Amino acid sequence: MLQATQTLTDDLQARPKAQSRSFLTVDQFSKKHPAFSQSSLRSLIFNSRPRHSSKNGKLPANGLAVAIRRIGRKVLLDETAFFEWLDRQSPEE
Repeated sequence: MLQATQTLTDDLQARPKAQSRSFLTVDQFSKKHPAFSQSSLRSLIFNSRPRHSSKNGKLPANGLAVAIRRIGRKVLLDETAFFEWLDRQSPEE
């Protein structure tokens, strides 16, 4: 077991350092960026996956799923990916 743990640690240290990513909970994100309320973030998260409507059939996702990580019941937002997604929502003028 100790050898497996050491091997995993060595593998992680040997990998090139990826870009630093900041994951925040909905509460932390809304406090850091007050323009986004908790309820608006939760709505965006809910609509990040395709869903079914009894009237209109399948509703498309909003594309935010790339910025969301779920660990059990905890929902984390990748701050960098969220703002990249946000930039793609408005066409450039």
